[in-house]
Amino acid sequence: MNPIVVKPETCRWDSLSLGEVMLRLDPGEGRIHTARHFNVWEGGGEYNVARGLRRCFGLRTGIVTAFAENPVGRLAEDFILQGGVDTSLIRWMPYDGVGRTVRNGLNFTERGFGVRAAAGCSDRGHTAISQTKRGDFDWEEIFGRQNGSRWFHTGGIFAALSESTIVVAGDAMDAARKHGTPVSYDLNYRDSLWKSIGGKARAQEINRELVRKVDLLLGNEEDFSAMLGIALEGVTEDFGELPIAGYEKMLREVATAYPSLKLVATTLRTAHTASRNAWGAIALYQDEIVQVAQRDIDILDRVGGGDSFASGLIYGLIAGKPVEWAVRCGVAHGALAMTTPGDTSTATRAEVERVMKGSSARIER
Repeated sequence: MNPIVVKPETCRWDSLSLGEVMLRLDPGEGRIHTARHFNVWEGGGEYNVARGLRRCFGLRTGIVTAFAENPVGRLAEDFILQGGVDTSLIRWMPYDGVGRTVRNGLNFTERGFGVRAAAGCSDRGHTAISQTKRGDFDWEEIFGRQNGSRWFHTGGIFAALSESTIVVAGDAMDAARKHGTPVSYDLNYRDSLWKSIGGKARAQEINRELVRKVDLLLGNEEDFSAMLGIALEGVTEDFGELPIAGYEKMLREVATAYPSLKLVATTLRTAHTASRNAWGAIALYQDEIVQVAQRDIDILDRVGGGDSFASGLIYGLIAGKPVEWAVRCGVAHGALAMTTPGDTSTATRAEVERVMKGSSARIER
């Protein structure tokens, strides 16, 4: 496995993400089907990484996405602006007045508590970004000398949106690699996205090709099995105990199957309840295993924890830190993100570094 090499700071962006941004409607402590009001945030697997890198770690990030031109799309844009993520690459599509041809996506998500697991119900058919096609974004201009990005991130959620987004993801990866920009890809398997378009068989067909263009591959044990057909051995059905030897074997199998990969990482999560998880991570870099042992953490809202792990890890790599530091940064950032509501992190870099050092949660005055 070759090392990851990050371009100098002369690029316009430190990192770009390609993916869908939806409005998340959250019933708070209640349930979706009995709610009478919702809190609203923005969220999206790929976008959450860009926002975490910007708000927590202070990097210059942008989002490549599309919205229907209406007040709902402008609300999503307003959230993105509040997060400090560059909106100049958003593509706006004419709205027909009712959403017959194009619309903006909604994601209803309840957090779960105790024995009640978190649950989501997305409403994202015919969205603007799902209709994006080859030529809608000028990747040569985006990644070329006039602009450039030091990192590029996308994932399996974006690839699952439509046949055309598969092509767009591949084109973006090719352009990034041509210009020396490392590519990260979060497998992020979602059964709801794949079941009507061919299920796991189609997911594997697509992702086995896309992963050949990737430098950093992220996912959990289900992602690697569903998206690549590489299963974790020795795990119980409830994931009550996680066999580290099995994880190491799985990561090495992934690296062998895809020689272009430079780093493969997965979170280690044991859900005792929806409110209390054991949380850690394991990665393979330059043929060496790096592990951050699980520790029990209390959870308010688990959604986005994996995305915040990704952004913490990517920050460490962009900042030139040792990979062991980067993995610990990802674990700490993910843990903090799950202590607040919403998909995105509200943590500061100082808080992340404090957790990395094992500091307590005593009040700071």
